Amino acid sequence: MLSWIPAVQPLLLAAVLLWSARLKLAHPQAEAAARRSALAQLVGEARALPAYRAVGAVEAAVAVALLVPVTRPLSGYASAALTTGFVGYLIYARVAAPESSCGCLSATRTPVKWRAFARAALLVAASVLAATATTGWPAVLAAHRGAAAAVLLAEVAAVLALSAELDRHWLDHLRQLRVRLTHPLPSGGFDIPLASTVEQLHRSPVWHDTAGLLTSDLREHWDEQEWRLLLFTARHGEHSVSAVYAVPRLRYEPASVRLALVDEQTGQTVATHTTTPDTPLPDWVRDRQPVAA
Repeated sequence: MLSWIPAVQPLLLAAVLLWSARLKLAHPQAEAAARRSALAQLVGEARALPAYRAVGAVEAAVAVALLVPVTRPLSGYASAALTTGFVGYLIYARVAAPESSCGCLSATRTPVKWRAFARAALLVAASVLAATATTGWPAVLAAHRGAAAAVLLAEVAAVLALSAELDRHWLDHLRQLRVRLTHPLPSGGFDIPLASTVEQLHRSPVWHDTAGLLTSDLREHWDEQEWRLLLFTARHGEHSVSAVYAVPRLRYEPASVRLALVDEQTGQTVATHTTTPDTPLPDWVRDRQPVAA
């Protein structure tokens, strides 16, 4: 019933090999990728780039042969030999040059890990299947278009999942989407250490202008949206008032710190001090401003 599956494997193998060959033959960072790969130790740094390009040329030739149905089963055998060689290369890289980059499907520095071995094993298995195909892929696509497309998409997804160097093309985007959808942070935001807020306060121009008015250490603190409020006691003329500093909670902007002096008996703000008038005051300060008669 599924005897047609081997016939579509050349399409998967050709796609992977052409992608890999493009990196080795036409990518602007091919030389850097070659020098970071285990080839630099295997054949010497001076011969790493020629060897890298030679591998790319072989990959391109095998990929083209896989796309020509009349070359079966020889193209399947060639692919099996090539992918088995990939496994040997990965073993060498892991043992002899563990810090080297794979250099397989991307110029991104990617050490050889289990995912690279799993991908190579998948490609070997697909190559063996391709070598056993009894019909060409054009006939199979004509007869089983939907099923063949589903199989190929599943195999491409497996190759992507096993290619650490391609994570930035899909996995990073999925992670960002998950963060946007699930909102993993608590509603209160980051738990910013109080010491960090106090340090920002001490570095603010408002603190340097008004610290001399204070008559107590920090008495209380709380968070309101994007602000952290720090409460002290201060002098205002002959009266004792509450000095409430509003410090940005989730960003470092000492110049945005502002101060409100609040009469505790009336609850009215008797004075404010800012250094960036274009930045709006926190809501609690505006709400306590005295209303002009």
